[in-house]
Amino acid sequence: MGRVSQAQAEENRRRVVETASRLFREQGTHVSVADLMKAAGLTHGGFYKQFASKEALVNEATAHAFAELAQHHEDGLDQYAGQREDAQRALIDTYLSAGHRDSAADGCPVAALATDMARDGGESEARRVYTQGVEHFADFLATKDQDGITRLCTMLGALVLSRATKGSPISEEILTTAREALTATH
Repeated sequence: MGRVSQAQAEENRRRVVETASRLFREQGTHVSVADLMKAAGLTHGGFYKQFASKEALVNEATAHAFAELAQHHEDGLDQYAGQREDAQRALIDTYLSAGHRDSAADGCPVAALATDMARDGGESEARRVYTQGVEHFADFLATKDQDGITRLCTMLGALVLSRATKGSPISEEILTTAREALTATH
């Protein structure tokens, strides 16, 4: 088999990072390299040509997931012409929706990766990126009346509980109750 061009190698790396970002959010970072590469449509052997280790991929995929989240926040502000509270409300409505609950692979890395980061226990790059992402997300959610950390904890807890109870009536009730609490005018 011939060597791939530099452009193809970069495309393959991008595909692996994007696939890993989705799979890690959906299934956790314990996904095997073989399964990940299969999902990306590439061979297992090609992994180590692109990444020094699985930990290096976890670091990069985590950064990718948080870059997507940051872009979503920026797009929200742009869409609402800088009206932060309107952008926040739209984010809360989307975050605490059945669609987000049902689509972990495309969803928030804060909720999806929390358990993996807690188990990490070390000072990995992924954990640093995760912590920084949590801080930025909380800052985005802060208002003059509500603390961003409290709002983030409410959103995260509601999303995780609604995913854990999916298929039961309480799942939708959790989303609705949290959404109403966070968007009520004081």
